Amino acid sequence: MKLPLDYVCINSGLLCDRCQSLVDEGQIDDFEIEVMKSLIEIEGEVRELKDSTYNKSLQVNNLIIVVVTSGPDMTQQKWVKVAKMLHEKLGKKVRIIENTNNIKQGVIQVMFPARVLGVNTVWLPDGSVQHIVRITKEDKKVLPASDSELETLLSKLYSTQIKIRAE
Repeated sequence: MKLPLDYVCINSGLLCDRCQSLVDEGQIDDFEIEVMKSLIEIEGEVRELKDSTYNKSLQVNNLIIVVVTSGPDMTQQKWVKVAKMLHEKLGKKVRIIENTNNIKQGVIQVMFPARVLGVNTVWLPDGSVQHIVRITKEDKKVLPASDSELETLLSKLYSTQIKIRAE
């Protein structure tokens, strides 16, 4: 798997100057090193991971979102298997999503099994943009985390303000 840090640095726990600068600048969080280390271990069992790329991870309370770019041989079922293995190693709920610039596609992946009715874009008077994710009230019960946690996570992921509204 292609990772932003060196394999030797991840496995040893001692970071070289380049890897340490990525951590110091805030591009990589400390918990991401554990995620990468677990992915390296899982790569031995799931060979198709070698052609995939790790982009980043986000954590809110008990939920970790891992953003990846799939290799040609990776299927959705294999990603589910990897997510279960990461859950066992890290002890937290893990969601693996495909890297995309399309906010709606990313939201659908994060909020599954809840159905997303739509993503509305609201331009505010101060020039900022806010996205409203609409779901049904029934699907609010099956969200992987609370509304506020998901709003925080999605806002970090897409660097824009995102709100969830149940209709």
